[in-house]
Amino acid sequence: MKKRIGIVGAGFSGAVIAHELAQRDYRIDIFESRSHVAGNCHSERDAETGVMVHVYGPHIFHTSNERVWEYVQRFDEFMPFVNRVKAITKGRVFSLPVNLLTINQFFGKTFNPREAEEFMASIGDQSITDPQTFEEQALRFVGRDLYEAFFKGYTTKQWGMHPSELPASILRRLPVRFNYDDNYYPSKYQGMPKNGYTYIVEKMLDHPAIKVHLNTSFERSMAADYDHLFYSGPIDTWFNHSQGRLGYRTLDFETERHVGDYQGNPVINYCDEDVPWTRISEHKHFSPWETHERSLIYKEYSRFCEETDIPYYPIRLAKEKTQLKQYVELASAERDTTFIGRLGTYRYLDMHITIAEALDVADRFLACEAGGEEMPAFMVNPLG
Repeated sequence: MKKRIGIVGAGFSGAVIAHELAQRDYRIDIFESRSHVAGNCHSERDAETGVMVHVYGPHIFHTSNERVWEYVQRFDEFMPFVNRVKAITKGRVFSLPVNLLTINQFFGKTFNPREAEEFMASIGDQSITDPQTFEEQALRFVGRDLYEAFFKGYTTKQWGMHPSELPASILRRLPVRFNYDDNYYPSKYQGMPKNGYTYIVEKMLDHPAIKVHLNTSFERSMAADYDHLFYSGPIDTWFNHSQGRLGYRTLDFETERHVGDYQGNPVINYCDEDVPWTRISEHKHFSPWETHERSLIYKEYSRFCEETDIPYYPIRLAKEKTQLKQYVELASAERDTTFIGRLGTYRYLDMHITIAEALDVADRFLACEAGGEEMPAFMVNPLG
């Protein structure tokens, strides 16, 4: 008889593993504390405007992983979409990431790529040879003017602390381009599911061997009912916060509905610190193949995540990394439990990484089963 598998969380991590194991005749129970599947990728139609809304904020699918791109297209048609972010700073609109157009507009120049690269090198703070903080990284590579225009205020609002308190690694995800490419992501593939992300997850879970329990919290004692458990909830919650609560940033959304087109773009960042929101997303622009007379926008606000809030971004500074190390040691001593996903490993993961790792977890579990080996607590070291 095939083993019984318990999965905590019906986001992409849990759904992919459930789908893969159900194909191999395992019996799957999924426990989801919310009233819907797809986690923070949940999407639904707004009753008033008819717009497909990314309920927990914008999610743009992009990947260069051939396996992941092929995999998601099994469950829905992906429509062409390129994420072109704009930024408003000091009353002017620019393209992000910082590219040749941004540089020329900001400084009133007509640089070619070589000239722009030389200019950027000249305005960067060359005295900073080994940047340790976000601020040092920005000053070294984009100079004070661009740092203060695009990064200082936005980062302070997003993380609730001055960029001098954040590690340089955060800024390494924001490249400077010396051409006019304003595609936000360098990924080979990019698109939007025609019917939304929740539709994809529902298709993944549509299998007679999978039973989904919505509005159901999973108690640790229930793990005894299963031969193996895949846990995508917060790792500190599993251990009853014995080493303290791990820190997250959470998001609040202020919803507005408008007639016509509100801002003409899916996402616009507001970089000035005196503007309380970090960005505005206009959701009908995430589905450009649809036509809607009315529009729905989110004004997005970032703050520290309290106990009853939805966790979004792991903070992962020195205090949190110390706590995480203690939780990883506890988790590694568990048996028949694998910690997965953004919350289970306390790492910021884009959708394509989440899906790729879930496929790897399913592969490893099946290989362990076939070889009589023990499934590890983690497929990827959360401390890495």
